[in-house]
Amino acid sequence: MENQKVSASLEDYLEAIYVLEQKYRVARAKDIADYMHVQRASVTGALKALAVRGLVYYTPYSYVTLTPEGKKIAEEILYRHRILREFFSKILKLSPEEAEQNACRIEHAIQSHAVERLVKFLEFLNQCPRAGSDWFDKFEAFCEKGISPEACKDCIIQCMARFSKTFFPNSDTEKSNTP
Repeated sequence: MENQKVSASLEDYLEAIYVLEQKYRVARAKDIADYMHVQRASVTGALKALAVRGLVYYTPYSYVTLTPEGKKIAEEILYRHRILREFFSKILKLSPEEAEQNACRIEHAIQSHAVERLVKFLEFLNQCPRAGSDWFDKFEAFCEKGISPEACKDCIIQCMARFSKTFFPNSDTEKSNTP
């Protein structure tokens, strides 16, 4: 969902409220401040801004909950965050901390269409016989050591063997039965 009226900062508050609601059924300003490592006064200002936009139910000194629209936006933010974190950790082989930090930064700027393409790319990499987990490992080795023609040759041989097993499972049997 592309929503121009919610800043990255307010998106962070929606995300925090969503997580706290999932854990405790409601959120309190103090819990939001603790979760986000911000001052309680900042939380109060953000909650007022979110309430004006119709994204949270908020009354001072009371519990905070997301409106249906607020919940929808929060779920989209968390979805983008999860996909980006997976991409950074699984594909780019960043540490969990780096993957988390970069996902937090980018989740606010990336368009929904780009996230969906990223999802398709991840699906493709997981299903394509030329890719797979060993491909990710080879990428990590490339980042550390570079590439050599011998490494490419080994990779191609492994890929062809996997491809043959997947798409021509009986080819070895048929070859051994031929005169």
